[in-house]
Amino acid sequence: MTIAVTTPTGHVGSRVVRLLLQAGVRPRVLVRDPARLDPVTRDLVDVRRGDLTDTGFVREATAGARTVFWVDPTPPTDADPVGTSERTAAGVVDAARAGDVARVVLLSSVGAELRHGAGHIDALGRIEESLDATGADTLHLRCGYFFTNLHHALDDLARGVLTTQFRPERPMAWVDPRDVGDVVAARLLADDWRGRVVQGVHGPEDLSFVQVAEILTGALGRPVRVETVSDDDVRAALGAAGLPPGAVDGIVGMAAGTRDFVPEQPRDPVTTTPTTLAAWAYAHLRPMLDEAARGEAATGDAAGGGAAAA
Repeated sequence: MTIAVTTPTGHVGSRVVRLLLQAGVRPRVLVRDPARLDPVTRDLVDVRRGDLTDTGFVREATAGARTVFWVDPTPPTDADPVGTSERTAAGVVDAARAGDVARVVLLSSVGAELRHGAGHIDALGRIEESLDATGADTLHLRCGYFFTNLHHALDDLARGVLTTQFRPERPMAWVDPRDVGDVVAARLLADDWRGRVVQGVHGPEDLSFVQVAEILTGALGRPVRVETVSDDDVRAALGAAGLPPGAVDGIVGMAAGTRDFVPEQPRDPVTTTPTTLAAWAYAHLRPMLDEAARGEAATGDAAGGGAAAA
């Protein structure tokens, strides 16, 4: 069994690699910089060094693999995120069409079923369609909102604020990427699925941003309140930060296009995963905020000491 894994150092990919190794599988990993793999892991996997945006590299690196786990590596700051995502996926799509790859597991997203109107998520819908047309067995894992997106909100959370474009009272799926990795590994190792399969990965419960703020207040040991921002406000902030218009549209569109969206896959035992936001935030987010606070305190002490000495 040959399994190829893309983005093996990411939140999901690193978990997938670890579980495959524990299952006795030596995965083939496609990675731009092998040094980002820890030394022990690097010795246990089949490393193929290259850039996922290089179609030729992807074709060569995936050739002969029974299954490929494909994660779109396109950053949301790309000037043409949807187009770049499609072009980047062309290598694995071509490999599947040619029969060089028998199965593809795609890390997709809730909202991909809309196919248009959801910003950068539209790219995942197009990749789903392209893979479905190859004739290969395809599995699309439509994941909820990653807990790790809160890493980008550390500065606001330090001020006790959780900002969102979404409707603050509307519940949505939130999921730990580690749990996504568990589902991916299970599916990669399973040999009995065929054709086109779509599976939601929705976390333990749907949460509104109001509920998330309440959970974070308890887990972080500091009050957190929700602050809504308009699409126009986000556009203005991203533009002021120097992002190109295409990137701005892709980022704003993800929230704007799924604001009232109900996922195609219902919440059930198949789509529900175990890790709660409270447990994740206490284990991961709280230490990050505490470390940042210590750093600020140390900087302040140093500045104060310098002023006193002067």
